[in-house]
Amino acid sequence: MSFLSLGLAPSLLRALDNQNYIHPYPIQKEAIPAILNRKDILGIAKTGSGKTASYVLPILMNCQGINVSKNRHINVLVLVPTRELAVQVREVFHLFGSELPKRVKSMAVYGGVSINPQMIALQGVNILVATPGRLLELVNSNAVHLSCIDTLVLDEADKMLNLGFEDEMKRILALLPTKRQNLLFSATLSDNVENIHQLFLHNPVIIKIDAEDDNIELISQSAYFVSDENKGPLLRYLIKSKDLKQVLVFTSSVYKADNVVDKLRKNGIVALAIHSKRSQNARTTALAKFKTGKISVLVATDLLSRGIDIEFLPYVINYELPRSPKDYIHRIGRTGRAESPGEAISFITPDDKDHFRVIQKKMGKWVTMIDSEAMDLI
Repeated sequence: MSFLSLGLAPSLLRALDNQNYIHPYPIQKEAIPAILNRKDILGIAKTGSGKTASYVLPILMNCQGINVSKNRHINVLVLVPTRELAVQVREVFHLFGSELPKRVKSMAVYGGVSINPQMIALQGVNILVATPGRLLELVNSNAVHLSCIDTLVLDEADKMLNLGFEDEMKRILALLPTKRQNLLFSATLSDNVENIHQLFLHNPVIIKIDAEDDNIELISQSAYFVSDENKGPLLRYLIKSKDLKQVLVFTSSVYKADNVVDKLRKNGIVALAIHSKRSQNARTTALAKFKTGKISVLVATDLLSRGIDIEFLPYVINYELPRSPKDYIHRIGRTGRAESPGEAISFITPDDKDHFRVIQKKMGKWVTMIDSEAMDLI
């Protein structure tokens, strides 16, 4: 199947061709025609399955046929849980909207930066990608109005509700017109997502892509038994001996992320950290440099992992294990995405053995274990 068969306009097909998109992914095959037909959608698909393009493309096309609202009255609202994801979703709108005959202005707004430039830039915006807290601040300042919303997208709904956005979501929904198209996308269908689905989706087309197991099979997993004090030397050894490029390293704390980056730099490896204590500008810059290959290693905490969306990320290293098996699968799922293979490596200390056994059991896959004691890590 090609994108041509999904009913997209020639201008969008040209944009897809320019970016070397040839065949739609499963979520796109089902979601794009339904969204073009103005159906409500409940899409369940893990991060990395192509879901952003599955709603961006038909929304851009639908925007060509609607009357533009008056200034500061946006037509499309996309709600996301993190600043990083807001920036990335807006980039996808900009990327695919470049060939459209009728200009569609999109913008991302989020906290952690000055609100005044965002208030000024909202003039003439058609599509707004926002985090809930900053959106409500802008609404309260009369910088943006939600009474003309034609389409609402709730992206990463499971994380948004788990991270405590429920009250803000209820306030935002109360400000929207009742007649609108609603598109809800989530990695999992938890009880919270089911509740909000029942709250505002009208006869939705339900799309569930069971790609998680297939994606895990695409990932080559290995684990190294290592003492806590040898984690740093082992990380440097693997990066240098395997000549690893574009490596995403996960730690469990901000302190450890900064510590790992410091040690890597002292040993001649270009690395940056991305976590909640970094400024928004520093985080955006670090992610951009990582994507373009200007730095080899990006060290992140779980809180920021949702904003790291790279289609062909080759390596993920668990410097420290996450607390839950679900988070482990989410971490390693940064690689092996969109039908592309990847490699995931975990460091297992003596204290981690029992926990890692539980992770493997829950995952339903046993990982190749390597003893690093005999390795020359110096």
